[in-house]
Amino acid sequence: MQTIPIGFAPNKNKLYTWASALALITIFYNIAEGLVSVFFGLEDESMSLFGFGLDSFVEVVSGIGIWHMIHRIRRNDGENPDHFEKTALRVTGAAFYVLTAGLAVTSIVDLYRGHKPENTFWGIVVSVVSIASMWALIRAKVKVGKELDSQAILADAACTRACLRLSVVLLAASAGYMLTGIGGLDSIGALVIGVLCFREGKEAFEKAKAGSFACNCGGSCKVEGKINIRHR
Repeated sequence: MQTIPIGFAPNKNKLYTWASALALITIFYNIAEGLVSVFFGLEDESMSLFGFGLDSFVEVVSGIGIWHMIHRIRRNDGENPDHFEKTALRVTGAAFYVLTAGLAVTSIVDLYRGHKPENTFWGIVVSVVSIASMWALIRAKVKVGKELDSQAILADAACTRACLRLSVVLLAASAGYMLTGIGGLDSIGALVIGVLCFREGKEAFEKAKAGSFACNCGGSCKVEGKINIRHR
């Protein structure tokens, strides 16, 4: 006869509460980050910072879907996305594609014109804060995801790593311009951000089509498959 620990259910509920809190923190952080980045991106004429801010707003839509998912999984409804979450994924994917197109066109025009931003100080500040914040969120999400044995929450942590990569690109572009004065670095940074946004958009559509939160963010489907085989 198997003995079930008495404290398992309360601990599980506490972990889901933490997962929900992490999703809300991600949402509100991205709203604040987006407002600051877009404002200073326009103020300083830094396309990489402006594009980074728009990406943060798109991440808010994705974050709302994740928050909804956590509450649904908590009710034992399974980890595959429902209609609301699939819609959020499609909206996110479409928004990323539009952002990619806008950044690509603007970056190429700025490179041709030899545009230089007024300043990239705030790009450095925002990127450093974002790197620290995303690193902390990744660690927390991975810990909760492993404790709950949730591939969906672990996939969300993998998506947060994509945000971390965007922050590193912004830091490189902003610091590079600050040190060298080469205006093209800001435009190239915006172009790279656009490429990463395209990848995120593609993965969002693939996730919606596959009907699995684990099927996203750098080949999580393959990882999930290996895990499922080991559990059989």
